[in-house]
Amino acid sequence: MLKDFQSTKITSMAGDYTMTFETGKMANQAHGSVLVRGGDTVVLVTAVTSQAQQSQDFFPLVVNYQEMSYAAGRIPGGYFRREIGRPSERETLVSRLIDRSIRPLFPQNFKNEVQIMATVLSADPYNDPDILAICGASAALHISKIPFSGPLAGARIGYIDDEFILNPSDKLLDQSDLNLIVAATRDGVIMVEGTADFLPEKTIAHAIDWARKEVLPLLNGQDELRGLSGREKISVPEVVRDTGLEQLVLDFAAEKLSRALKVPVKAERIEARKQVKIDLEEILIEKFGPDAPELIKYREVFEDLEKSMMREKIRNEKIRFDGRDLETVRPLSIEVGILPRTHGSALFTRGETSSLCIATLGSASDIQHIETLTGDSSKSFMLHYNFPPYCVGEVRVLRGPSRREIGHGALAERAIQPVLPTSEEFPFTLRLVSEIMDSNGSSSMATVCGGALALMDAGVPIKEPVAGIAMGLIKEQDEYLILSDILGVEDHLGDMDFKVAGTYDGITAVQMDIKISGISGEIIYQALEQARDARTHILDHMNEVISKPRKELSPYAPKMAVIQVDTSKIKDVIGPSGKNIKAITSETGSSIDIEESGRISIFSPSEEILQKTKEMILFYNQKPELGKDYEGQVTRVLDFGAVVEILPGVDGLVHISQLDIKRVEKVTDVANIGDRIKVKAIEIDERGKVRLSRMAVLMEEQGQTFDLSSASRPGPKKGGRPGGGGPSRGRGRS
Repeated sequence: MLKDFQSTKITSMAGDYTMTFETGKMANQAHGSVLVRGGDTVVLVTAVTSQAQQSQDFFPLVVNYQEMSYAAGRIPGGYFRREIGRPSERETLVSRLIDRSIRPLFPQNFKNEVQIMATVLSADPYNDPDILAICGASAALHISKIPFSGPLAGARIGYIDDEFILNPSDKLLDQSDLNLIVAATRDGVIMVEGTADFLPEKTIAHAIDWARKEVLPLLNGQDELRGLSGREKISVPEVVRDTGLEQLVLDFAAEKLSRALKVPVKAERIEARKQVKIDLEEILIEKFGPDAPELIKYREVFEDLEKSMMREKIRNEKIRFDGRDLETVRPLSIEVGILPRTHGSALFTRGETSSLCIATLGSASDIQHIETLTGDSSKSFMLHYNFPPYCVGEVRVLRGPSRREIGHGALAERAIQPVLPTSEEFPFTLRLVSEIMDSNGSSSMATVCGGALALMDAGVPIKEPVAGIAMGLIKEQDEYLILSDILGVEDHLGDMDFKVAGTYDGITAVQMDIKISGISGEIIYQALEQARDARTHILDHMNEVISKPRKELSPYAPKMAVIQVDTSKIKDVIGPSGKNIKAITSETGSSIDIEESGRISIFSPSEEILQKTKEMILFYNQKPELGKDYEGQVTRVLDFGAVVEILPGVDGLVHISQLDIKRVEKVTDVANIGDRIKVKAIEIDERGKVRLSRMAVLMEEQGQTFDLSSASRPGPKKGGRPGGGGPSRGRGRS
């Protein structure tokens, strides 16, 4: 007899948005399993934990979000026709959203392995599964035995006509000035990610705070679900402090570590800190032996000491490790046009963080095509962020872009996207690559600055430059301090990493992660305001180097032109089975994009080739002109004349009376299929039909005049030959 699984379902309303949480129906062997539904979009989220195989000083959390093609009634592309291999960029970015939302809510001393899997089982065009996946991850953890300080809830915020919209559809997002994802607990906001259309700081802060209040019903729903189906949580043993070890580390390392942390250069500071640890470890081995547990415990004690020293220095002295106050941006160095053969380049340096950005202009054929649940899409702007190991003085095997690299690149891409010209204004495909040369704090925001500079150096007509800055936070109970332009160590040991990008006019992108259970709207607003001052400072320096896009493209960039042809001529330009367009691209090496409207974009390696390509395309767009001579090919022979193609797709009749000056008995005496003959257009009627004359060309070659007005009808005319003087050359007499 089959077991009758009893499921528990809770429905929550957040504004006009309905979300359903259900457990007990699927994946019941997972430690937490929830089906989350919004509209016809359904996501299964599971949470499983296991004891770590060995002692470790980090929390091994793995999050996998996966979109199944069947969810939208599609069969995957590719050879295997299945979801296989590396996750897509979209799946990676949503996995990061979930990870960044839930990670701060696990106990600090919980080191068991945890895996979250979010699988999209059904997808409609109106409800994005990413928000459901965030809420589902929280719900699965909340009802499981895994210790978790939730619940939390996520929401997407739009902004149309000065009103905020909760979880808008894609159609509404197209009209929105804001696309913001917010995750929040009852304690405050925990994660922010989004793009804005030059909105002011106050509006962004208001949107985040509004979202925090709107998701409260979703938190209540998860609490209700746990009350009905929750499992007892794993007890996490309290950390037993080894006061003797702490005192030993403090006595030996405090003064030495303090001196090491004051070293201004990152690499030298790391080496000095490392030497303190080495010396300390030697003391511990001598005191406790090489296999003593103290050799593992001391690392956490050492990091706690470092963290407290940094935080106390900032709180008490308002001075940071590198000697700056809380709001000063590190020294800037900016160069553009430093690579001779690239289309645009810039080197942006802020303190010990440096990004080399390269802009490349491509044709319409370089557009990236993306397969998604809702259908195929494309993008003509790509930003790729690379973080090579040498930028932090490390050795690491290269295995393609990491999740972090994909996430940072996507953030910088979103920050720059709002200032780009439309495809009608600038129909190039654009690729930016950021090679991080040195890293010590927010290389993604250096990428935003360097990327905007490289685009201007390439002559891309962006609306205005964009700059970005990362803000930090030191919070102890109700006291907090906000730091501008944080160092790597301040990110690691602080409470917040809040990246803000924008122009003089407003914000274009934000991303916030925290390490505490939530922050208030007051902190968010102050951080945004302080970030605006830092961003303005950077923009001022960027404008001193290059204030607007160059007027001319690089000589090595493709040359581009847009021409318009008659829609009826598109088929002639393309030719049978693409014969004509293939011949043009093969001969010229140009890239050609043809639209149904007759708009044709041409991308060529040089101006000379561009002009040649234009001429070859426009050859197929010609219309016959009355009185103009053409050399055409005979395509048909009739009893009463020959049909001659004078232009691609345009032919006309040469009546037998117009084949020669002298009388012609048979058409084939003068013209046969395949022959090329010179003719003149002597009549074009209102339907576009063309009458041609070979006789007119022959007469003019002999110095005679051909009268077009007398050539309005085929056949002989009484009293003389058609077109003037001489006997008639019709097939009969009048």
